[in-house]
Amino acid sequence: MHYCLGDATNTTGLWLALGFMPFGLFFDFFDGKVARWRKKSSLMGQELDSLADLISFGVAPGAAAFAIGFRTPLDHVLLTFFVLCGLTRLARFNVTVAMLPKDETGKSKYFEGTPIPFACLTVSAFMALWGYSGWILDDLPFGTLLAETILEFHPAALLFVINGSLMVSKTVHVPKP
Repeated sequence: MHYCLGDATNTTGLWLALGFMPFGLFFDFFDGKVARWRKKSSLMGQELDSLADLISFGVAPGAAAFAIGFRTPLDHVLLTFFVLCGLTRLARFNVTVAMLPKDETGKSKYFEGTPIPFACLTVSAFMALWGYSGWILDDLPFGTLLAETILEFHPAALLFVINGSLMVSKTVHVPKP
């Protein structure tokens, strides 16, 4: 967010934000491995894991998208949709995890909808590409549609809508590795 307040040519804060997102994936993977290795889990741990996932893979990419230039009112709605899809996906996972088919280790065989880390990595990779290419702020890919109206938005924000929709899909089953 310092990027939003400072010199738009200094993108260090933006790069740090995008660079730290993969660490969330590493720690998310690692905490699950440790819990299975120790054969310990709790409802509190499950809920804290989901909260950390929502912040790391939902809120952080949404905030980074705002920072790079998705700042119209409709962009805000589309980014909020992405975050709420992440919240819905995590809540549904927590509720249905006991009913999903499991392997011999007790791990679910598949994800229902795309996992929220996948969505984060997808949109973060695009944002990193856009930042590297200098396509930020007024130069976002595909420009804006319906400029100077209340419905003005950046078509690139639809990437967040697509990823959010895939997260909450009941028909998409992604096999777990």
